[in-house]
Amino acid sequence: MTNEIAAAYAAQERLVAAAERRTGWHRGGYKIGLTSARMQAMCKIDTPIAGVIFAETIVPSGAALAAATYGRLALEFEIGLRLGRELPPIGKPYAFADLAGAVASVCPAIEIVDDRNADYAALDVHALIAENSWNAGAVCGPDTAALPDLAALEGTVRLDGEVVDRGAGRDVLGHPLNALAWLANHLNALGGCLHPGDLVMTGNLVTTKFVRPGETYRFDLTNLGWVEVTIR
Repeated sequence: MTNEIAAAYAAQERLVAAAERRTGWHRGGYKIGLTSARMQAMCKIDTPIAGVIFAETIVPSGAALAAATYGRLALEFEIGLRLGRELPPIGKPYAFADLAGAVASVCPAIEIVDDRNADYAALDVHALIAENSWNAGAVCGPDTAALPDLAALEGTVRLDGEVVDRGAGRDVLGHPLNALAWLANHLNALGGCLHPGDLVMTGNLVTTKFVRPGETYRFDLTNLGWVEVTIR
């Protein structure tokens, strides 16, 4: 981790801590961004990033979001993992093989993003990280305890019933557990770790969708279920 990236995460931590003091909210997990080739190309950033998700901003499928309460509201369509055990430092980097037993459940999930009208042609990774990687919450579908083949999961995004995009679990760093390993190692390097019950959003299977009031988005994961959100 470069000094500049470390400084950006230090700024993120100050922002999150200030939000905790102001709102009384609690940390409920993490988002991982830029884990697919499509998202890295869209943002012109070639490395994953992380941000904190507040527990109070995690809402169930069927939620309605008021677009006017965000700078610019967007959605990302992801595989959500719920941790079953702590992932502290183990004397070596976590790898794919270390993590299957750490996941208690999986769900279809939609990340709520507020990019505050960012210019995607001129994004700065340090500013993006410092702004908590733009996370504004998550919408989660039902949890499934039996862990499927996450790489083989096919995701379909529908806008008002019409298919607008598709992706797969393999698009996320080759496998969502690779994204989880990246996050565990990232947090360990900063002196933290993942805890039981944490929600981990493993990254967008498609590309960010910018939304308008009156729209309904549904995200289906094959053999796993679906999650839906309405914009008002």
